[in-house]
Amino acid sequence: MSTLPLFPVTTVGSWPRPRALLAADRSRRSGESPPAAWEAALDRAVLEVVQAQHRAGVDLVTDGEQSRDNFYSFVADKLDGVRLMSLAEMLEYVDDKEAFARLLDTLDVPAYSIRNPTCVGRLKPREPLTTDDVTRLRRFTDKPIKATLPGPYILTRAMWVPEVAREAYPSKEALGDDVVAILREEVARLVAAGVAFIQFDEPVLTELVFSQGQTRTFMCASLAARDDPADELRWAVEMLGRVVADAGDTRTGVHVCRGNWSRDERTLLRGGYAPLAPWFAQMPVTQLVLEYATPRAGAVIAPGDKELGLGVVNPRSDDVEDPAQIVARARETLRLVPAEKLFLNPDCGFGTFAARPINEAAVAERKLTVMAEAARRLRAG
Repeated sequence: MSTLPLFPVTTVGSWPRPRALLAADRSRRSGESPPAAWEAALDRAVLEVVQAQHRAGVDLVTDGEQSRDNFYSFVADKLDGVRLMSLAEMLEYVDDKEAFARLLDTLDVPAYSIRNPTCVGRLKPREPLTTDDVTRLRRFTDKPIKATLPGPYILTRAMWVPEVAREAYPSKEALGDDVVAILREEVARLVAAGVAFIQFDEPVLTELVFSQGQTRTFMCASLAARDDPADELRWAVEMLGRVVADAGDTRTGVHVCRGNWSRDERTLLRGGYAPLAPWFAQMPVTQLVLEYATPRAGAVIAPGDKELGLGVVNPRSDDVEDPAQIVARARETLRLVPAEKLFLNPDCGFGTFAARPINEAAVAERKLTVMAEAARRLRAG
């Protein structure tokens, strides 16, 4: 693993995309501009994200997921057999369309602007999922790099819409096997590229334990009836184990939150991580990246022998946290986690969906700056 200072500061992944990048993406997809124009706009956007992290004092940088529509839907650009469908389109496959529409409205979900990667054929990689993004990022920074990927469970569950996917796969488990193989190959490429940290996003795991198997959130648009939550969690752990089996000494982690699609905290999941603790213990990863800046997350749980990426700022708020409060929260957590295993990060990303960011870049940078100041005070102490 790469050498990092005590209390490393990093992000969870996404960063607001500039308007110029969104315009370049629309022009690219419509065929109005050549690919080179998109690449140039993407270079500028990634450079801006890196410069913001450098100014703030981040120790482990990301590219802000600038090339992605959202943290998992981008695979539709990388894989054959996947098509993006808006949540409005997904209504066609819901038995109780009226109830699902009410759910989206209640949860503040923009059904036409959020798209889900849906399996419509056998999966076949056209290009690496994120290794090319890492290559671009390396041009702009000498700092250690964190690469982010959707976890195998959320990716499989999102893509498994039975009425469509069964033409290519007999079951979601069969689809999951191909997802695992694709992610495992990507891990090998990222290890070869020298990334310091590979993070897998599995936010929907909280939905399994908090909703007791009932449809509660669109975090991934699986419309099939679910199995017992314990069976789903067991399967999620098993798939992740296969994905990281060849990661070697490269730091790996899993990020679990309670949803990050709305600034209205009332629409997001609520509950502590305790029900997930036994499953976290079985995950063969180096670090748990967890949200704790929101009271909805409950008390900090001991991560066992793993590192803890402690969420210390709320990405959905304009209020910039006080470094002293972050220091106090970190010192409380040191009763559960050794100093060399404690990282500082936001609760989640700042720009989950490209067309509907959770915050503005200027606010995000100020929040990272106070995190870095808190880390300096912790190191001094």
